[in-house]
Amino acid sequence: MRKAVSRLSICIITVFCVFLFVPCGGFLFGPPPAFCDGGVQARQLVDKARMTLESFAEAREMEAFRNLMKDAQGIFVSPQILRGAFIFGASGGSGVFLVRDKNKGDWVGPAFYTIGEASFGLQIGGDASEVVLLAMTQRGVTALLSSSVKLGADVGIAVGPIGAGADAATANLSADIISFSRSKGLYGGVSLEGAVVAVRDGLNGSYYGRNVTPSDILIARSVKNDQAAGLRSIVTGIAGGKN
Repeated sequence: MRKAVSRLSICIITVFCVFLFVPCGGFLFGPPPAFCDGGVQARQLVDKARMTLESFAEAREMEAFRNLMKDAQGIFVSPQILRGAFIFGASGGSGVFLVRDKNKGDWVGPAFYTIGEASFGLQIGGDASEVVLLAMTQRGVTALLSSSVKLGADVGIAVGPIGAGADAATANLSADIISFSRSKGLYGGVSLEGAVVAVRDGLNGSYYGRNVTPSDILIARSVKNDQAAGLRSIVTGIAGGKN
């Protein structure tokens, strides 16, 4: 029964994202437009992730986020997670993941992923959020390096503290992954229990020019794209380390 529900959730997320969230969804009914090129999508996602991080870093109420970044081992940024519901609900978006190389002191990446979840109930409406996940432990990094991980089930996740006094609250956080978000211009914590993070092989291949896994990108460091230098620089500026 649980497997059946899981398959249904994945199907709902996939269909919802294709038809509502992915600009290229229309290619199912004709040739893909020029902006559907994977390389273009990947570069745009990197640029948007950089802008999201810049906003988070500058926000006065995000002191806890800035301090936690100094100890983070990895960071996942999704510039836009769209959510909509009419009886069945779903949310979805794409994101990038970077990890800290402790030996060299710099940040490596990005690798490309999707993130989404499905729900069922009496609900209607929709909104958009920017989400940042901090992988605070090696277990958190390892989980996100896998082809697919369910937050809260396969790896522990907690909502990050926001606002006055939030920095003191970070001492009591022990989760593998800590989440922060911004929706409608307001910063806050967001619960992503049950969300699935999965690798976007197509974007990884388009961005680096050949088929690569997140481990190839982030651990073996077998590929690099200088277009992401600005993103790596902002991560380094917040977290510390070499650029």
